[in-house]
Amino acid sequence: MAHEHSFATPGPAGLGALAIACFTFWAVFTGKVTHDCLPLLACWLVGGFICQFVAGVIELKDHNVTGGNVFLFFSAFFMATAALSSATKYGLHHAGLPFDGRIEGWAWMAGAAFLTMMTPNYLKSTKVLFWAVVLIDIALWCIVALDLKLDVNRALLSGIVGWTLFIAGWMGVYLVGATAMAIQFGKQILPIPAPHVK
Repeated sequence: MAHEHSFATPGPAGLGALAIACFTFWAVFTGKVTHDCLPLLACWLVGGFICQFVAGVIELKDHNVTGGNVFLFFSAFFMATAALSSATKYGLHHAGLPFDGRIEGWAWMAGAAFLTMMTPNYLKSTKVLFWAVVLIDIALWCIVALDLKLDVNRALLSGIVGWTLFIAGWMGVYLVGATAMAIQFGKQILPIPAPHVK
């Protein structure tokens, strides 16, 4: 269902922020950077929080229940909580203080369940967005297993997390350009695939 915005659509900013999180998480989970990056990662996630929080509020104001709630969820947990968690774990680790990170697995279980339950609603959005959300679902369930320290192949699951988020991030970047250009030029410049369900 299309929604008329009283403001210009915040979708591109929210998806751009999501891409930043996806790309930086890819770098962490695939070992492209060390965990010494966590304080700087936290800074970037705070910026993403601002974009996604604003996008979520505007989407909710315009009665977009799915987009608004998912942007607010991402702003709170992909961005703000991940920033605080990264900085906290880095500080505790370097101070030599004990902490039990498994609690995050239980929190991510609720987050993964939330997003999984919201995913069918994206069948009415462009196929690109639907499949990006499916990839993020997969990543979150893998993070649950990793954070709970289940008896799993950690390298394999970390790779799955990284690559599903990396691909989802690029899908978001594509939608940023396609959406903004369609609005700016008043016609579709880059193809935006139709939804699975009309």
